[in-house]
Amino acid sequence: MSAFDQDEKPRAKPRRMAARGRWILRVVALSVILIASAVIWYTNAFLTESFTESTRGRAEVRLALYTGNILTELQRTSVVPLLLARDPSLSGSLMAGDFSMTSQKLISAQAEIGAASIQLLDIDGRTVAATDRNKIGINLGQKPQFVDALRAKDTIFTVAARESGGYDFTYSRAVQVDGKTVGVILVSAELSKFERGWGGFADAVAVTDSSGIVILATEPRWRGKPLEEALALRPAQTAIGRAVRATFDWANSPPDAYVKGEAVMRNEARVPFRGWRIVSFTTFDSIRERVNAVLSLEIMGFALLLAAAFWFLSRQARNETAVFRRESAELRQLNARLQREIAEREKVQKDLAVAEQTLAQSSKLAALGEMSAAVSHELNQPLAAMKTYLAGARLLLQRRRAEEALSSFQRIDDLIERMGAITRQLKSYARKGGEAFEPIDVRASVSSALSMMEPTLRSGKVRITHTLPRGPVMVMADRIRLEQVLINLLRNAVDATKDVAEPQVEILLTAGETATLSVRDNGHGITELDNLFEPFYTTKKPGDGVGLGLAISSGIVNDLGGRLTARNAPGGGAVFEVQLPILQDRTRAAE
Repeated sequence: MSAFDQDEKPRAKPRRMAARGRWILRVVALSVILIASAVIWYTNAFLTESFTESTRGRAEVRLALYTGNILTELQRTSVVPLLLARDPSLSGSLMAGDFSMTSQKLISAQAEIGAASIQLLDIDGRTVAATDRNKIGINLGQKPQFVDALRAKDTIFTVAARESGGYDFTYSRAVQVDGKTVGVILVSAELSKFERGWGGFADAVAVTDSSGIVILATEPRWRGKPLEEALALRPAQTAIGRAVRATFDWANSPPDAYVKGEAVMRNEARVPFRGWRIVSFTTFDSIRERVNAVLSLEIMGFALLLAAAFWFLSRQARNETAVFRRESAELRQLNARLQREIAEREKVQKDLAVAEQTLAQSSKLAALGEMSAAVSHELNQPLAAMKTYLAGARLLLQRRRAEEALSSFQRIDDLIERMGAITRQLKSYARKGGEAFEPIDVRASVSSALSMMEPTLRSGKVRITHTLPRGPVMVMADRIRLEQVLINLLRNAVDATKDVAEPQVEILLTAGETATLSVRDNGHGITELDNLFEPFYTTKKPGDGVGLGLAISSGIVNDLGGRLTARNAPGGGAVFEVQLPILQDRTRAAE
């Protein structure tokens, strides 16, 4: 044996040991990976089945709860037509043809029972009273809920499709007086609220009738379609969506159905009412999240095991330790920076508190300025009228017509009283008033406002057209404040027609369920309706107005229990409309 062979033997032994160590390391790593794969696969199958059953059980409990809610609502609503059909006030209104207070009674009944809507039909099928006043006058004479109610003696249940989408679930019953049918009462059950409640959960829920048509659903597109056809409605999937679906189908048990291309679990229950059924579709997201949480822990455990093996069998552990030390140092630096940012944030919050106090003081000063501007704005019109009457009185005295001059002085005295009332009542812009309410005729207020505006109208050559009812239009209001609103509207109409060749202002007063006063001009119209009633908003030139007239008028009308609206007329110009509650004879007697 040569010396070379003798030197080679001791060198080959460490090589074999090193190679053996590498093979042991590879075998250990491969064994850990195989064991981890087997454990993860078994855990995934076991937990998926277990969590799927628990989720299905919770879905079945929710279906039972939903079914009970639907039955309770239907049973509660089914007795309402019988009670209302026996109400003597409703049958009396049908016999007398007086429905002035019927809609209000139906609205009160709706608030007590929580129904979706209530309608009263006369014998011809015309809606004479309803909780939704927009439905008054609609003829339902050919609708099943009306025809079936006339034919039957009991309460009839009808499911009818709405033009706007969805369904109405209506109980109807004939109203009879001395064995004679005089009308029909319709009460709609409020089932759409359950759709909104169901939409708060992850489930998609649908209710089908005996023919399988969807009548209630959290997905609006499903309504009115067979359930299987509704499930087929889904948007086109992207490449990623198709890949995710293929992965789910391969790695899990086949789903019960697909909703919008997403695999779901289907649960179905019977609703003991006319063959209805309720179906829920629960996604597997919550199941996958819970399973993935456990799998993540297992994967983390095997990863730590491999990391420990590599740490003991590799020299790279020292480098990893150095990396950890550098990261700890960076975390300490970040912590110090965070402390500095917290201190700066606390300082900013203190500065913000000081700024808020300053802003509150500025708001008080702004409110004081607003009130001063309001007083100046509201006193300009009476002062201008007083100046005109004084000039007329001086001219009458020079012509020795003292009796006519006394009438001018009387008008000046009325204006002074009016200015005092305005200064006392301008604070109604900041708080509610109403201590001087009394029954007044709106026609008299219109005449008084026109008399106040007579000098302005004459100088502007404005043609006034007013249409008033022959009978009184009584409302409960403050005479001074109501006239103040009318003068503001007339003044704005005159200002809007300054640039018009033939300025016209039309006043129309009508009396129905409310007293409605419309003031229309043929001016340039309104450009920004949203900001019209905001304080200090004006389209006039500087010096012509401060933008408080409409804001104050809106506040006064609100205090009187009405509302002030504005719109542009189809033929040009603007229309301002004041609506006030009419003072009925019964209300007047109570007052």
